[in-house]
Amino acid sequence: MAEPVVNCRFRIEVDVDEQGQTDLGAFTECDGLAAAYEMKEFREGGQNAFLHHIPGPLKFDNIKLSRPLDGSSAAVASWFSRMRERVERTTARITALDPSGGEIASWTLVDVYPVRWSGPSLSATGSVVAKETLELTHNGFVAEVPALSGSVSVELTA
Repeated sequence: MAEPVVNCRFRIEVDVDEQGQTDLGAFTECDGLAAAYEMKEFREGGQNAFLHHIPGPLKFDNIKLSRPLDGSSAAVASWFSRMRERVERTTARITALDPSGGEIASWTLVDVYPVRWSGPSLSATGSVVAKETLELTHNGFVAEVPALSGSVSVELTA
């Protein structure tokens, strides 16, 4: 049995143009990698013992990425700002890394678009770390888990 992943590092890459991928740097928090079916409940006439649960559309949570401000912050702000000039969905890849930098799993997000960027609250009187947050919306993902003899892919798209 494999040991569970307790803490891991991860990498975010976004396809921004024809030249290839732009590395948005290392983030310290990633939240929202989730998918859920909207369930419809139906009662059958005369059957009061249970409800029928029918799966509806598949919905995806927004991905929220956070980190302390660093040298990559300008690349994130630049990419976010360019979307105002040219609305274009892209792909992104989140890769979970083990302590030695090896890939544990990855998720390729489909139809990615930045929803929100939040910069730090700045104060000369405090000693709080200046953080930024990037929120991405998407229309599904392909999950890839490395296996002993290759990788296993699972596609979840709307």
